[in-house]
Amino acid sequence: MTLAKAHELIAVQANMGGGYNRNGAKLILAEVQREHGQVAVDQLIREFDLEQLFGFKPGTGFKAP
Repeated sequence: MTLAKAHELIAVQANMGGGYNRNGAKLILAEVQREHGQVAVDQLIREFDLEQLFGFKPGTGFKAP
C-alpha cells in the first residue's frame, strides 16, 4: 500500500470515528508499519490526531491478525 493510499483510507476512518472504524484504522496502520515502518505510522497518528480519536499513541506497534 502506498502512503498516499493509506492517507486516504485513514482519512475515511477518522471522519467516521466509530468502533468499527477504529479496527479498520488499526489494520491500515499495521499494513503501513509492515511496508513503511514506525515513522510513517507515527506521522499518520499525529496528522489525524488518532490518539485523541482512537487512543493510538505514537510509538505503538500494530500487527495484522
